[in-house]
Amino acid sequence: MDVSDAKGAMSGDQFRASLDDGREVWLGGERVENVATHPELRGAVDEFARLLDLRLSDPVAREITLTTSEESGNLVSRSYSLPTTPAELRDKFAATEWWMRESLGQHGRAPDFMANVVVGLRDYHAELDTNRPGFGTNAINYHRYATEHDLVLTHALGDPQVDRSASPLDDPDLALRVIEENERGVVIRGAKQLATLAPFAHEVLVYLNGVSAQRGAEQFVIWFALPMNAPGLKILCREPLGSSGAGHAHTLARRFDEQDAMLFFDDVEIPWERVFLLGDGLLALKGLSRINAWSMQSTHIRFHERLRTFVSVAAMLADSIGVDGFRGIQEDLGELISYAETLRLGIIGAEASSAPTPSGLLAPASSYGLGFWSAEVSARVVEIVRRIGASGLIMQPSEADLANPELRPFIDRYMHGHDMAADHKARLFRLAWELVGDGFGSRQELYEYLHRGDPGAGRTRLLRTYDRSEVDARIHELISAPLS
Repeated sequence: MDVSDAKGAMSGDQFRASLDDGREVWLGGERVENVATHPELRGAVDEFARLLDLRLSDPVAREITLTTSEESGNLVSRSYSLPTTPAELRDKFAATEWWMRESLGQHGRAPDFMANVVVGLRDYHAELDTNRPGFGTNAINYHRYATEHDLVLTHALGDPQVDRSASPLDDPDLALRVIEENERGVVIRGAKQLATLAPFAHEVLVYLNGVSAQRGAEQFVIWFALPMNAPGLKILCREPLGSSGAGHAHTLARRFDEQDAMLFFDDVEIPWERVFLLGDGLLALKGLSRINAWSMQSTHIRFHERLRTFVSVAAMLADSIGVDGFRGIQEDLGELISYAETLRLGIIGAEASSAPTPSGLLAPASSYGLGFWSAEVSARVVEIVRRIGASGLIMQPSEADLANPELRPFIDRYMHGHDMAADHKARLFRLAWELVGDGFGSRQELYEYLHRGDPGAGRTRLLRTYDRSEVDARIHELISAPLS
């Protein structure tokens, strides 16, 4: 893949311009001409552009998030870095912390996340070469290409939710599949969901197939990368969550609604240089944990920032209505803090327990158990904030109401808080409503539950892989003789 024209870290304006590339994005039954200027999408684009500009303009952010490419001399994202020492690993995750702190933990698909998946893909290159010679080199080259071009990526992992009781072996339209191999590459047909960030990403990475390990399912097993403007790729967006109506502002949704999309692959050709694995389901299953070693840590760091956001909002809600001294409320706030602190220590532990991978990179310890715990905790966190805010989460004046001179005296008299003006209280409660009540908050909570995979299936995998041998041996020794 050519990197001769790569300029490294892009600015916000360069990001906006890069999205006007002919991609086929559909929203509300109409094709979007330019996602960067579409009224329902540009808020999210502007937020990503702000972060990219801040990376370049702020000296502290620049030092944390960017590094100089030894190959090109370009400034490139530290999220794509390949750590081999504890110091390099710390620098890498300091960049992750910056991304997640700046977005209050609301960007599940911050550019840092998928950059770390590509690091994992490169780390798995030797194993990919056993699938077909050259696939490993493709992974190495793609990592270099994504780094030097500062790609913002999405992934698309789920199969269409048509009939989960049936098998793609009986109905091939139930999963993305390879329908042809030729001298140029492979041709694929089918669909994938749920591609978060797809309208705003430069490329999509596909590396999960629901029938990977089934015999006879080889046509459904493929890992590849594809530009979002590839011929035959259609991007169908869900309803935007940041729409404004009746004077209501949606502060979080307007900035952080990453969009989710269905991807239709209508006989799309993938060049061989962009194919990383083909037909080997067992190798694909083995590789999932390897390529997600760094992105899982990125997810933990993001969720920690999300928890910190909930702690502050919940405490401010309690203060604003004078219930912060109530014993039950204090217990609830302490519970929120306990979750944030538990995750913080888990993050530190995973990094401190890092170990070399077979390719020589340094990866944090496997932490899937922490991830499934997070998925369960998230719902409880939302429940606590709802309990503290109660009916006030629903009944708050809009900005238009606050600006109305006829209404404002009544709002100031009957809707102020405990030592808090009515307008400040209204904005705080409406922010909380976005976190736990409206479409944006509901989508975020569903994302938390599903993002790490099905918690039940994950716990089953933990059961199969957990090493009990040492303690089992001690217990067997303890019970091998009569108990005294």
